Amino acid sequence: MPNLSTIVAEIAAEMADAPDRGAVADYIAPLGAVDPRKFGIAVIDADGACHSAGDAEEAFSVQSVAKVFGLTLALGAGGDSVWKRVGREPSGTAFNSIVQLETERGIPRNPFLNAGAIVISDILLGNRQPAEVIAELLRFVRALAGEDGIFIDNQVAAAEQATGYRNKALANYMRAFGNLHHDVDRVLGVYFHQCALAMSCRQLALAGRYLMRSGRNPTTGHSVVSPQRARRINALMLTCGHYDGSGEFAFRVGLPAKSGVGGGILAVAPGRASIAVWSPGLNDRGNSQLGTLALERLVQRTGWSVFEG
Repeated sequence: MPNLSTIVAEIAAEMADAPDRGAVADYIAPLGAVDPRKFGIAVIDADGACHSAGDAEEAFSVQSVAKVFGLTLALGAGGDSVWKRVGREPSGTAFNSIVQLETERGIPRNPFLNAGAIVISDILLGNRQPAEVIAELLRFVRALAGEDGIFIDNQVAAAEQATGYRNKALANYMRAFGNLHHDVDRVLGVYFHQCALAMSCRQLALAGRYLMRSGRNPTTGHSVVSPQRARRINALMLTCGHYDGSGEFAFRVGLPAKSGVGGGILAVAPGRASIAVWSPGLNDRGNSQLGTLALERLVQRTGWSVFEG
């Protein structure tokens, strides 16, 4: 196999020349203003070396990628009781769909749908104020990455608060079924600020290393989650991490991964690498067009698919 830094550099060069870059998520104004020509990739290998190229040091709004970290915290706080309120099945519907909630009595299919992440936010809220929960999430992700430069983009959070009518509908609908225990506005305060988490590809790849290393932070040696829980989070990322495009992503890439409408994707090659890509243009399923293509090419050249024999 060629040198990993060479592979990463080649992929970044190929993405720079790609003609079809998708469409930015302009329904959130700050995301719509991002240059669609941006592309970054960072790969942290099992030895801790970082291989990066393109705009890998530029911070971006990770959006739904942050749901991985919120779920990790919720499982630490509530254990398997989380699964009484959120399912573990692919949805086959868009990330902000309300369709299944009626027939399934307010229980979201999985924690990576908007509805599922809103329930996770409700679990994290407990008896605290939203600002306390967001501060905890920020401390957690900074500790995972070993980086203090990760931040909450308050402009993005305010834009989501101003335009998040569908998320408000989802929250009120679940509250009507008794699956939200707190005031909707307080829960959504947590949810919108979680989605506004901002960091670079390098920082995101660093933060995801615990899922590559059986739940352990390789810098500190501390256990973030048990190996079993890390496997289960990876399983959910593989089956549900790209909404109604999860099957196509597994078919093309074959790695546990979570996308966000900011154009970022966190992918995990268990035991081998933590990978982050960013390109703000999205495909028709709301996933990064070039990010997906870059990961497909990375797997082709490294053999890292979990389905490799």
